[in-house]
Amino acid sequence: MRGERVERRLAAILAADVAGYSRLMGKDEEGTLARLNTHRRELIDPEAAEHKGRLVKTTGDGFLIEFPSIVEAVSCALAVQRAMVGRNAGVPAEKQIAFRIGVHLGDIIAEDGDIHGDGVNIAARLEGIAEPGGICISEDAFRQVRGKVDAEFTDIGQPSLKNITRPVRVYRAVLERSAETPGPPLPDKPSIAVLPFQNISGDLEQEYFADGMVEEIITALSKVRWFFVIARNSTSTYKGRAGDVKQVGRELGVRYVLEGSVRKSGNRTRITAQLVEAANGNHVWAERYDREMADIFAVQDEITERVVATIEPELYAAEHFRVHRKPPDSLDAWECVMRALSCAAQSSLSGYTEAEALCRRASVIAPRYGQAHSLLAWVMLRRTDWSGDVTTFLAEAGTEARTALDVDERDPWAHLTYGLVLYRSRRHAEAERSFRRALELNPNFALAHAALGLPLAYRGAHEEALKSAEHALALSPRDPLVDRQTSHTMAWTHFAAARYADCVTWARRTIERYPGHLPPYYALIAAAALQGDTVTASEVLSTLLQLRPDLSLTWASQNMAPSGDVLERLLDGLRKAGVPEE
Repeated sequence: MRGERVERRLAAILAADVAGYSRLMGKDEEGTLARLNTHRRELIDPEAAEHKGRLVKTTGDGFLIEFPSIVEAVSCALAVQRAMVGRNAGVPAEKQIAFRIGVHLGDIIAEDGDIHGDGVNIAARLEGIAEPGGICISEDAFRQVRGKVDAEFTDIGQPSLKNITRPVRVYRAVLERSAETPGPPLPDKPSIAVLPFQNISGDLEQEYFADGMVEEIITALSKVRWFFVIARNSTSTYKGRAGDVKQVGRELGVRYVLEGSVRKSGNRTRITAQLVEAANGNHVWAERYDREMADIFAVQDEITERVVATIEPELYAAEHFRVHRKPPDSLDAWECVMRALSCAAQSSLSGYTEAEALCRRASVIAPRYGQAHSLLAWVMLRRTDWSGDVTTFLAEAGTEARTALDVDERDPWAHLTYGLVLYRSRRHAEAERSFRRALELNPNFALAHAALGLPLAYRGAHEEALKSAEHALALSPRDPLVDRQTSHTMAWTHFAAARYADCVTWARRTIERYPGHLPPYYALIAAAALQGDTVTASEVLSTLLQLRPDLSLTWASQNMAPSGDVLERLLDGLRKAGVPEE
């Protein structure tokens, strides 16, 4: 028996829903329903009728409209979204209703007043990737409406549409930005969203690899206590959507967006990552990694480690430029700390003096701001390179470091600075434990890896100390603070191991790059003198005495961090170079 003939026809389909409907209902069910019904009655229904559309059905917060003409369907969508700008004007952001609309031209099946088929499904999926207040249309629709409607469209490629197997090229309507629903305010520290990495190769295994790597990066970034990191369940909603970082920044309330891609060729995989400032689209940092995929988890861990370790100093640098555009009197606590960090990177007395003042100001603005206390402890210790005894500053520096720990015991920077206080107190075993605790909390903390080498070197673990410093430099090769600390550690480790020629090489490298950083001068002078190069020792001592005229063996014996045999050899070398006793 022959079944009834199925009615098929070509139709223009408009699918729409309310962005964030569950959130709106959770806060105010009755009010949300009332506002939605009013918009339907006063706007949606009249516009659909005006453009010869037929309301097929409503689905809670959504609706489906069929049009005989794709031009009429897109014109209706534009009219609705533009009208919603005025209708939302004056309404609190948390109560505004923003529609997402998808439009497609395709074949449908009509049955009992309802419509089905791929034409309907594609329209619904396009609505799902549209921005709040936005419109996405298929290429089939775009070809028919181009030049016939009052709007421009942007090609956003072929994003993955759920349960749609064939690729669909999508175009996004360029609407007035005044239609945007305001996003959450920016937090008072660097905020970052890690978007799902694109799988360019189409290999399903690479899809799992990319998703896993993004999850690892988000987890690792969350261990950097100075950052505000958006959770993965929020960023995963952007999967398959061509990213507009400005829109992402507004919707999620972040200043920076990390995006990337994965491509497989044979047994090799290429991973790209780029950090973008959301407000203006400027690229802060970008890198490409090519790796063999013999061990997928090892590659995932390595790339995650490199990306996260690099992002931290790159964000500091970006924040440095942003903060320096603001007048000093308008700085908040975080901005004071950022400016202090850049001052400390100058490795000069004036830089450390200004950094100390900024940290003290930040502590006044926000007394329980841990980063201000930890950085203050650090710069106070560094100031002793130029004047005074370390004992003069140790008590207060220790108090500041312990305050930072009291504010947040899980802050790696607090443990780092407390470790530096212990190190300068010649409590090397305790310093080592503090540095290791910082690395437990953030395994990608390059500065802590570099600092850890110092107590290791003084207890005789020279090779482990060198590896720790080398790992720090590999993690963060472009951060001047890490580079300086690594070079410093390498010089002193070679001195501790009595490899004086290597010590001279690394000390020279440090001085050439950071002439205001004084500790390498002591190592170079002593190492040169101990291997009989009195000319070099004398020349470097002459330069050092211009930076620190009150240098004496007594001061060195009381203030230098080495202890035991290392300290004795250091004093012997300084003595041979001509450093006075008092």
